[in-house]
Amino acid sequence: MLSWVGGVVGTFALSLLLAYWFLRLRCRKIGPPFGPKARVWAVAIMVGTAVVSTGVGLLIVAASRDAHDAFAGLVVPFGLGLSRLPPGDLVPRTLGARLALPFSRLYDRMGDDMRAWCDIRLAAACVQAQYTADAARYYLQQVGGSLPLDSPARRPLQTWHDSIQHKITICRLINLDTTPARLQDAMARHESTRDIGPCTPDELAVLAERLRSDAENELSLFLAYLYRLGHHKLLIYPFRPAVHRGQVRRPETTAGGNT
Repeated sequence: MLSWVGGVVGTFALSLLLAYWFLRLRCRKIGPPFGPKARVWAVAIMVGTAVVSTGVGLLIVAASRDAHDAFAGLVVPFGLGLSRLPPGDLVPRTLGARLALPFSRLYDRMGDDMRAWCDIRLAAACVQAQYTADAARYYLQQVGGSLPLDSPARRPLQTWHDSIQHKITICRLINLDTTPARLQDAMARHESTRDIGPCTPDELAVLAERLRSDAENELSLFLAYLYRLGHHKLLIYPFRPAVHRGQVRRPETTAGGNT
């Protein structure tokens, strides 16, 4: 009796650990399955897998009368790493759709976690145009040690980074009322602005706003890509006001010394 109970408990515990490991393996290129919104479905999948695994083990024990056969149920968690169930329908009608439903909900909530992670960093970086460029540089520097220059995973990040830097540079030149010749020379250095011809002052203001919006969209793609690569513990930039101390307006002092 004790050996039977030990086999059941051991099967459940090991199944839970295997389900955790295979679930992380399955989601490694999507995002962490245990984020704030996704963890409920992740835990449900783990526990459900462990229960099914234990049930399979009990059926085998009932047939063989050998308590050690309960561990045969450990094959069930391997399905989390090997199977690729398609997303489920809103109203599942088949057994396959019902099995896929928890994974579909997990992926949806993982997407919500990624969106929230990106949005809070994007909101901080889009307060000023220069923050957007500085944020792209900061995040690339933070992950640069794990992504060599010739790494295929780094190329999209480098492309977005260079494009963001260029667009914010053009915005800064427009806001500084630079000469048309210098502005055209700067725009010719990148393919995204190379074909833009001379603009009137009103058109330059619209162009600056469009380029800033494009840079913010690229930073959003940049952040989502970082998240999927597993870099989801990066600090929010700018993480302290002193980062741009030179841009912080100091309060004026009256003759009496009061602010």
